[in-house]
Amino acid sequence: MKKYIVTLTEEERKTLSDIASKGKQRSQKILNALILLGCDKGDYQTEHSTNEEMSRVLQISMRKIDRVKKRFVEGGLDAALDKRTGNRIYAKKTDGDFEAHLIALSCSEPPEGFARWSLRLLADKVVELNYIDSISHETVRRNFKKNEIKPWQQKGWVIPPDQNGSFVANMEMVLDVYKRPFDPLHPIICMDESPKQLISETRKPIPASPGRSAKYDYEYKRCGMANIFLACEPLAGKRMIKVTERRTALDWAGFIEEIAAQYEQAEKITLVMDNLNTHKPGSFYEKFPPEKAKALWDRFEFVHTPKHGSWLNIAEIELNVLWGQCLNRRIDDIETVRKEAVAWQDIRNNKNAKVNWQFATADARVKLSRLYPTLNS
Repeated sequence: MKKYIVTLTEEERKTLSDIASKGKQRSQKILNALILLGCDKGDYQTEHSTNEEMSRVLQISMRKIDRVKKRFVEGGLDAALDKRTGNRIYAKKTDGDFEAHLIALSCSEPPEGFARWSLRLLADKVVELNYIDSISHETVRRNFKKNEIKPWQQKGWVIPPDQNGSFVANMEMVLDVYKRPFDPLHPIICMDESPKQLISETRKPIPASPGRSAKYDYEYKRCGMANIFLACEPLAGKRMIKVTERRTALDWAGFIEEIAAQYEQAEKITLVMDNLNTHKPGSFYEKFPPEKAKALWDRFEFVHTPKHGSWLNIAEIELNVLWGQCLNRRIDDIETVRKEAVAWQDIRNNKNAKVNWQFATADARVKLSRLYPTLNS
């Protein structure tokens, strides 16, 4: 085996000492400098270290030391300190035409017998269709990464109907409500509700520890359901929550009564909500006497989001925050859900957390032009 002897000048030793002591360089460059200083056999070296000693102290392999010494002898100080860049030129296997075919194929229906396209399935298919002679699934993955395409992922979405006059009319009505300025006598309240499944553990979870994440068993026990009503006033940064055992018209009417009591000084309350079959004035008459039902109805102006347009309800955003910050865990009894939800509500109200709604009618007529019968070309 050929031996490489490192001999440093006084100026080179000073340069390497500065690199190793100041710590302002890359870690590999500092390590290479220490290797050269340790194996220097020049006149300015007072104590020489063997390769075995440097390997043990610096926690590196013997081959690493030999590579640095070889680069110094053959290429000089700069070549030894910095990693040599490869000069090999690789021929590009794919071009823009192939990438276009690959993207179109990945967005099409998968073959019979498969639920979705996989990387290997796509690699075999493009060869079968003579788009390319041969290709690996890893090359297919790099093409998708470059174009930010993930054909193996799917997302559930509320898809509105195309060219639907009723949808856009309700949508613009909701957006016009959101444009109104803050008025304590005419507050704008958004209301939504969501079920919560009550779940208990069948085995005691293992808590987190340093270097280990918390673990819980995949098996669980169902303990019933709860329903969460949430109302928020976006412009004021207020919200209120009620957790009930059922999701009926009577429960909804009781929650609306609590909203009216909360805004006792208001002349008219605008209530934005979705088109659930219980969100109707008739629910008041099922729970209250006719006089009280009519008086409660007169206090509200109901504004319904369009069907398949629940994303227009700001209360849905608040529900998502509630779920992500508080209820996205296993809870086995409704009283705990009530306690935790109210604690979250108080913290959010104390912070005066608001929703900065930016989507307006002008934006809808541009971004959702396909929904307008007269704007779709």
